[in-house]
Amino acid sequence: MVNLPCARLELDELWAFVGKKQRNVSRGDITGVGDTWTYVAIDSDSKLVPTWMTGKRDADTTKAFIDDLPSRLANHVQISTDGLRLYVSPIIEAFGNEADYAQIVKGYEAEPMGPGRYSPPKVTSTIKTPILGRPVEELVSTSFVECQNRTIRMSNRRFTRLTNAHSKKYENHVASIALHFAHYNLVRRHSTIRCTPAMAAGVTKTMWSMDEPLDASLASPVAS
Repeated sequence: MVNLPCARLELDELWAFVGKKQRNVSRGDITGVGDTWTYVAIDSDSKLVPTWMTGKRDADTTKAFIDDLPSRLANHVQISTDGLRLYVSPIIEAFGNEADYAQIVKGYEAEPMGPGRYSPPKVTSTIKTPILGRPVEELVSTSFVECQNRTIRMSNRRFTRLTNAHSKKYENHVASIALHFAHYNLVRRHSTIRCTPAMAAGVTKTMWSMDEPLDASLASPVAS
């Protein structure tokens, strides 16, 4: 997807693991085992996810994710992220004067012990810090991308916590995420915009069925 009219993007990263959690990984394990992070960008208006990337939460993955973003966009954009410092240099280098960027750091109340301990903690404070350009403070937010994280966990069994449904192979994990976003962008009707995100962003004119992304995938050349 290119030449997208996105005006506000929210970025975040979502944790999962492949095979086993990072603390249990040993030298003899195959590549890709352990903690993985899926970086997600979402358009606040159309709810489109223009790009995502799965890997480790490190400088290389963050830079690769950010470097892909400008090629998707048609205009100046405002970007919001959490306080992860890995975002700062790649965004400045990739966008230069073509973006306004700010970070928002949320403070949460302590997690209560007892029956309610797994309920979401309440936000007690927010600190918004401008990094690049002139971001509009009231538009600095990560609420939509955090909702997208919840959508992924509800839609993709591999992200369900406290179960053994996690991915056993990295390649399968990546493929399941790609399938999720193909369905989310092109097939699933979003309740607030009453169409698919791809329709809201002008990428398609109709709501796709699941047959269409499958046909498009099978028609694409397979990399050797």
